[in-house]
Amino acid sequence: MNERIRKLREQSVSTRPSISPERARIITEAYRSPEVQRASAPVQRALVFKALMEKKSVFIDEGELIVGERGPAHKATPTYPEVCCHSLQDLETLNSRPKTNYAVDEETLKFYHDEVIPFWRGRSMRDRIFAEMTPEWKTAYEAGIFTEFMEQRAPGHTVLGDKIYHQGLLDIIKDIESSLARLDFFNDSEALDKQEELKAMAICARALITYAHRHAELARQMAAVEKDPQRKRELEKIAEVCDWVPAGAPRDFWEALQYYWFVHVGVTTEYNTWDSFNPGRLDQHLYPFYKKGLEEGTLDSEKAKELLQAFWVKFNNQPAPPKVGVTAEESGTYTDFALINIGGLRPDGRDGANELSYLILDVIEEMRLVQPSSMVQISAKNPDSLLLRALKIVRTGFGQPSIFNTDAIIQELVRQGKSVEDARKGGASGCVEAGAFGTEAYILTGYFNIPKVFEIT
Repeated sequence: MNERIRKLREQSVSTRPSISPERARIITEAYRSPEVQRASAPVQRALVFKALMEKKSVFIDEGELIVGERGPAHKATPTYPEVCCHSLQDLETLNSRPKTNYAVDEETLKFYHDEVIPFWRGRSMRDRIFAEMTPEWKTAYEAGIFTEFMEQRAPGHTVLGDKIYHQGLLDIIKDIESSLARLDFFNDSEALDKQEELKAMAICARALITYAHRHAELARQMAAVEKDPQRKRELEKIAEVCDWVPAGAPRDFWEALQYYWFVHVGVTTEYNTWDSFNPGRLDQHLYPFYKKGLEEGTLDSEKAKELLQAFWVKFNNQPAPPKVGVTAEESGTYTDFALINIGGLRPDGRDGANELSYLILDVIEEMRLVQPSSMVQISAKNPDSLLLRALKIVRTGFGQPSIFNTDAIIQELVRQGKSVEDARKGGASGCVEAGAFGTEAYILTGYFNIPKVFEIT
């Protein structure tokens, strides 16, 4: 890796995760506003997301090429009091426990005491669920029969398809507006619900464009005073990229990576999607941009590798949202379980490995970061060289990439009722589940402690 990437990696690895009150402050203010309070539930969430994208801190650190963070600093982790309002004791535990701790300063504790806890106690999703449960259920929960029910997190394990690489958000907004115009309020009993959902989607899309434009403006301001000619050009390029994506469809490799990253930050800022929001088949999504750049002479393998490595650092800057109690016992890790898939098959059934698959394996080997997680899909149609390259990394003891049988995944997804094409586009996400990428989402189920039933009966 070059000196820039070495510095970015070292900063990411050495920075202690911290709890940032910024998101809690913005959403608490937003939910207090009359406009949000009188809106439907989907539009409420969209308006709160709009407030986040307009008000959350933006910064571009020295040497960065891919921009955007959930918090006001690297590894500054937001809280999600609308899902679970942690107590002051929870925050003190996060600060003091020996493993997977988060720095919590006095300002955050005071803000939680004065503003967050008084507003969200009784309003959070966890509190409202508990209020609806029967005494028998609560007794079973306290006994440990149910060990978790998404009480400190929202559903995750969602994997992006390839839509964003072909459409900008302005194009998607036009599709939303067309869907709104086609609603039949006379014959469709769900038309009103669909209208509210579509309105919320358009608000969110525009909000993410605003967030990107704020980065573009910051990059221009930084470029105007930058003394180093190379960094000045990079900042001007960052401004150009952020002006274009996610509003428009990406035109080159850099824009494709940045577009995905804005979507990732948007999703994980809006809600606590633990476990994982995933980019899916990264080598296949990015290959057309890689190939085009090589052919036009605007990109070479070293620049593509540097951009991918900068992209890898951004994942490692995102610790999992804070969790305590049984949730922490189940998953005592900073990892947010974003899982990058490479290899496998193309939608038409041909070998899906390409030059970028091997370049991504080089990045995995050099970066040796906890996040993102990575996996290689191996089919009978893949060349032996793909498996051998992956095994060379595995034998170093780093723990990545994992290796999955593509043909078995496809068989399982088809058995579930997916089309063969959707199954070939799919793979694994999180820690780990197989699914069709870009067409479905998951919710974690289970957490039913059967041995405990035998113990107490």
